[in-house]
Amino acid sequence: MKSFDDVFNDWLDKQIAEERNKRRQELLEKGLGHGTKEFLKTIWYPAVGNLDHLYPEWEMRDFSNKYRYLDLAYMPGNAKACIEIHGYRSHARDIEAWRFKDLCMKQAYLTLDGWMFLPIAYLSIVDEPEVCKQLVLSFIGKFISIPASPSLGWAENEVLRFARGILRPFNCEEAAMYLQLSDRQARRILNKLVSDQLLMAVNADKKRYREFQLTH
Repeated sequence: MKSFDDVFNDWLDKQIAEERNKRRQELLEKGLGHGTKEFLKTIWYPAVGNLDHLYPEWEMRDFSNKYRYLDLAYMPGNAKACIEIHGYRSHARDIEAWRFKDLCMKQAYLTLDGWMFLPIAYLSIVDEPEVCKQLVLSFIGKFISIPASPSLGWAENEVLRFARGILRPFNCEEAAMYLQLSDRQARRILNKLVSDQLLMAVNADKKRYREFQLTH
C-alpha cells in the first residue's frame, strides 16, 4: 500500500486540477481542515485502502439557494453520502445558537435531498479509531460491494461481508444462521478466518461463548 501522504497529495491535486468551479477550487487550494485530514489518514485510508469516490469541500445549494460545503462527499455511482467531522469546541460546548441551528438545517436538507449523512466526532477519531473504522466499512457497504477474495471460499467471504455489515461482535450461532450451516461448520470457518488474521476473537479465554469481529 502506498503511503498515505503520497495518495492524499495525488488525490487532492487531481481534485484541484479537475475542478472548474472557482469557489470550490479556491477552498481546496487552501487545504483541508485538520479534522478531515486526520479522519482520512487515521480511519478511512487504513480501513478502505484508497480515497476513491471521495470529494472534499463538495459544493451544494440548499432550499434557499445558499451555497453549502460538505467536509467529504462520498459518491460511488449515483449514490449521495456526506461525512462531516465535528470538533468538540466548535460543534458542542461553545457553539453559538445561530451556528447550531444552521448545522441542524444543513443536516435536514441533506436528508430530505436524499443524502445519507454520517457525522464523526473528532474525539472519536482520537479515542475510538477501531470503532470508527467499523463504521466506515459498514457505511461504504451501503453503496458498493466489497470484492470477494479469490483465496477464500464462498463461506469465508460471506462471513466477512456479514462482519462488515454490523457494528458489533457476533457469535458462532449468528454466523451459522447467516450461512445456513451447522454450528460446527460455522465454527470451523470462523477459526480459519481467525488464523488468517481476518477476524479476531473476543473473550478468547471462554471458547464456548467467544465472539468475533473484524481485525480492523
